[in-house]
Amino acid sequence: MKLTQLGVAELRRQLQAGAVTSVAVADALIARTEAHAALNGYVAFDAEALRAQARAADARIAAGEDLPLLGVPVALKDNIDAVGLPSGAGTGALHGLHPARDAEVVRRLRAAGALVAGKTSMHELAFGITTNNSVTGAARNPWDPSRIPGGSSGGSGVVVAAGLVPAAIGTDTGGSVRVPAALCGVVGLRPTVGRVPGQGIAPISTTRDTAGPIARSVADCALLDGVLADGGAPLGPVALAGLRLGLPRAPFWETLEPGVQAVADAAVERLRAAGVQFVEVALPGLSELNGAAGFPIALFEFVRDMGRYLHEAGRGIDLQQLVDGIGSPDVAAIARPLLAGGAVPEAAYREALLARVKLQALYADAFAASGVQALLLPTTPLTAAPVGDDETVLFNGQRCPTFPTFIRNTDPGSNAGIPGVTLPAGLAAGLPVGLALDGPAGSDRRLLAVAAAIEAILPIEPSAPWLR
Repeated sequence: MKLTQLGVAELRRQLQAGAVTSVAVADALIARTEAHAALNGYVAFDAEALRAQARAADARIAAGEDLPLLGVPVALKDNIDAVGLPSGAGTGALHGLHPARDAEVVRRLRAAGALVAGKTSMHELAFGITTNNSVTGAARNPWDPSRIPGGSSGGSGVVVAAGLVPAAIGTDTGGSVRVPAALCGVVGLRPTVGRVPGQGIAPISTTRDTAGPIARSVADCALLDGVLADGGAPLGPVALAGLRLGLPRAPFWETLEPGVQAVADAAVERLRAAGVQFVEVALPGLSELNGAAGFPIALFEFVRDMGRYLHEAGRGIDLQQLVDGIGSPDVAAIARPLLAGGAVPEAAYREALLARVKLQALYADAFAASGVQALLLPTTPLTAAPVGDDETVLFNGQRCPTFPTFIRNTDPGSNAGIPGVTLPAGLAAGLPVGLALDGPAGSDRRLLAVAAAIEAILPIEPSAPWLR
């Protein structure tokens, strides 16, 4: 197996055994990154800094040090502060600026021995799912470079799927880890909100945002989750025979692209044959509660939380300057009205918070009443759209709004703050299809264990970009 094909856990084992060196891995990843520069997965990549980190890691391993990620390169989304690299949040006013402090998640990664490989492309200010960014350029899907990689953590999906790095950290507000993981054919985890600290991460909404890992296996995401959350119980084995999973037909299984429908249905039949017990789970009023909670909370908190982040980070600009520097038209259309008399009133924000409480109760009641371990659903209703479909996308023969169409299945769980994981389930017309699991709040490690059991029986795609 090539060094660029090694996942996090396997790479860590080989490093500790002395079978490979971190410098050799870094050199292989640097060469592959240079060869695939046209994918635009990275917005900042310092090859010599990565080699220096790798040399230091090899010396620590030789001295007998043993840490969970010692010598393993991990990439970071461009909105996560890391000393030594710019943190631009994909936007003009911050592009190229260097932070004075590491984000807490970066501190934890470094303390576990990880090497910071670089900063990845993102949808500007994380307000979108295409990662077609007018400031830093379009990131491109390794399966088909004419297609989007998803977003807003699109570059994180690209660098993992293309074999440029074994894992990356993204952030997820409404689907921004799981959508790119699904469209790029890898694994992504959105932790329960509050499980992973947000200090040092440029926010949209501090009560909705969470950092989460993207990797090529559930085991690798679980290893990273344990570091990001500062601890995690080992994943125990889960038997599929007798496992209860929920099928929330409305709205998650309705109006899917035919190829997505076929792959998702085939996955359900595989699981049923393995002994999984499926339970139809109703979530009455979910769409209405989700709509009432989602954008009012995010847009109110963006004005409040981004202004606070800019002040605390000492970037030398204020919120107005940040918004004035937006380059992507779709993002400007969202953010500029917020500072020009279109801000969400506090009363509307309070109403949205109440709607979220009801949404959380709806999920909690559904899990309790059905006795299911998780809800199973297609991660996105469609596969990756062409680059440039920022406003509308062709979906089952009709032009539909791009952003809400892609996050339809990931947004409700995001607003409820519950954990979610996406797994590659197969291909539709040569493009990846993701299968998602949403679990009860706080069930992150159990959800990962269930996902690992499901992953073991899903088809492995031999044409994955990182295997080429």
